[in-house]
Parts: sequence; structure tokens; C-alpha cells
Amino acid sequence: MGFKHAAVLAPVSFFLGVFFICFNVDHRILWAPLTEDVVADGFQFYTTFFNAPPAIKALLHGMVGVGLVGLLSKLHKWDESAMFFDGSCLGAYVLGIAVYITVTIPALQTIVTPLEGVDAYEDRVEAMRVLSAGNVIIMVCLGAILALQAGQEYARRAEVKALAIIEEEERRKATPIEKKDQ
Repeated sequence: MGFKHAAVLAPVSFFLGVFFICFNVDHRILWAPLTEDVVADGFQFYTTFFNAPPAIKALLHGMVGVGLVGLLSKLHKWDESAMFFDGSCLGAYVLGIAVYITVTIPALQTIVTPLEGVDAYEDRVEAMRVLSAGNVIIMVCLGAILALQAGQEYARRAEVKALAIIEEEERRKATPIEKKDQ
């Protein structure tokens, strides 16, 4: 595993950790009865998340950039492995970023800073449900990236083993011929 591989795995694993923390609230919002306690917990959690210090937000967005640069640098090689595995990972990563930009940010703004006279309580609850669903979609994308990166490493190791077996067979075939000539 090289630096480029680590530049992909580190941000993906980091964000999976962040989203698993969010999943403590999300699973109750999505799949449990939606009580006032669940809604209040969700509002409190996402308000804290939204009001994080700028350094935390910079870290999160910086990690997005590290993952993107890592995937693009792996794709730069442009062999079969890069086309299939890294290209698919890049697609999943971009999908995750698109969900973040189009779902997460607007939903957080609706939850935490609702517009007076426009965003009612029901709108905020619905935004939280949409946010939770978006978080699950992003988690699936990140899980797919980890699976594809593991598959790429497995394919690389299988290829190395297969080439070693072929080279050994070629050496065995070449050795008896050389001994007959002597």
C-alpha cells in the first residue's frame, strides 16, 4: 500500500467514523417511531454539529480534498485497475460529495436556522429525516469505496501470484532444455 492508497483510505475511514456517530441519531429518526424525544435529540445533535468551530469544519472539508486528490492521483496511472476500481471509487466519492452539497448543507440550515414564516416545525422534522437518509446514502458510498479499494488490492496480489507461478513454470520448462544441450 502506497501513499496514494493511504490518501484514499484515511479520509474515507475518517468520514465513516463521523457518519457512524451520526448514525446513532439517524437510525432512530429513520426506522424508529418518531417521538418528540427523538426529534429533540436530533435537533440538538445537528445543531451542535452545525455550530462546530471553524477549525473543525476546515478539517472536515480538508479531508474531503485529501480523498479527492488521492483518488485523482491513483486514477492518473490509467491502467485496468485504475479504470475499474479507482474510477468506480471516484464516482462513488463524487456522489457522496454531491449528496453532501445538495442534501446535507441545506437540511442542516433548515434544521438549525429556519426561515421565519417559511420553515415550520414539520419542515424542520422533514429536513432532519432527509438529512438522515442522505447520511445513510453517503455511508453506503464510503463503504463501497472501501470494498473497491480492498478488491483492488486483492486483484493486485492475485496478479502478482499468478505472474510468479507463470514465471516459475517457464523457468522449469527452460531448465531441462538447457541441460540437454550441455
